[in-house]
Amino acid sequence: MKGFARILIQRRIVINALRVSLVVGTLLNAINQGGQFLSGLEVAWGQVLLNFMVPYCVASYSAAKNETERNINEN
Repeated sequence: MKGFARILIQRRIVINALRVSLVVGTLLNAINQGGQFLSGLEVAWGQVLLNFMVPYCVASYSAAKNETERNINEN
């Protein structure tokens, strides 16, 4: 697990996951709360945060798992 955690925080994986999170999170927030944003109604900030966190976690986990499997296959 230590190796996986080390891979999970590699700069290129973090940057890629942040990019994915920015795009997907923005789309999810537009879909889920676009009306509230545009009409000036109260926004569920917890949901906004989750809409960015979930894609980040999925992208970083997938990249780290792929890297781990590639390292195993090379050895």
